[in-house]
Amino acid sequence: MTAATVTRANPVARKRRRSRAGDSRAYTIFRVVALVVVVVGLAFPIVWMILASLKSNIDIYNAAKTFSFVPTFDNYVTVFGEQSFLPFFWNSFVVGAGSTGLALALGLPAAYAMSRFTMRRSASTVLLARIIPAISLIVPWYFIFANLGLVGGYGAMILAHMFTSVPLIVWILISFFDGLPVDLEEAAQVDGLTPIGAFFRISLPLSAPGIATAAILAFIFSWNNFLFSLILSGSQTKTLPVAIMNFIGYASIDWGGLMAASTAITVPIIVMAVFFQKYVVSGLTAGATKG
Repeated sequence: MTAATVTRANPVARKRRRSRAGDSRAYTIFRVVALVVVVVGLAFPIVWMILASLKSNIDIYNAAKTFSFVPTFDNYVTVFGEQSFLPFFWNSFVVGAGSTGLALALGLPAAYAMSRFTMRRSASTVLLARIIPAISLIVPWYFIFANLGLVGGYGAMILAHMFTSVPLIVWILISFFDGLPVDLEEAAQVDGLTPIGAFFRISLPLSAPGIATAAILAFIFSWNNFLFSLILSGSQTKTLPVAIMNFIGYASIDWGGLMAASTAITVPIIVMAVFFQKYVVSGLTAGATKG
């Protein structure tokens, strides 16, 4: 007698199979519903922001016109015309690229050394920079940068943003270097490379996904940073998160202009996240499974 014949003849087995199929179907429905709830919850503020950027201030306050309204681009004219937001984009790019580049220059060799020499205490010390509240450092930093004549320039903001970028880069790359076989570097040294040469010609190319992931995340954090730029920037070096405050007055708020400026700030990051998504996901996944 075959197993299929036994199953058909056994009502208990058939009941168990139907129960398992029902549980699987219920779990699938639960996953779909949960996914829809999460996506709607995360996407709704962004959708509302984009829609509000196309409304007048009167329509923004009118709940009946949440989705039904006559779109206008006057808010974007205000952002890029009257407020001249393009220089602020350049300032944010300079600070983000500068801080990310310098953080990589420091973080790459630091992460490699901490990985190869098992410097876990040093790695934990670096992590403290992510734990310490940034606001507690503003006053001493302002005092130091003011005495050095750096307040109001790019230098102070780049150095301040590196405070959060370096620990992020170090901790992402440590896991990558932990996952690289030491035998490859030893074989390269046997072939005549120095330890530094093996680092540049073997370890760095193999860690390209981790480097891309760390650089992208560090740039995004710098792009969105508000506190450091608010205190350390000048009138000519304001970044986008600080410039957006131009729409907030003492007695009123230009919600249309504020939403248009917020959309203009957010869209480049969304495009970057979508375009580099596979690099970020593969980098974080590889770093999490190695070692």
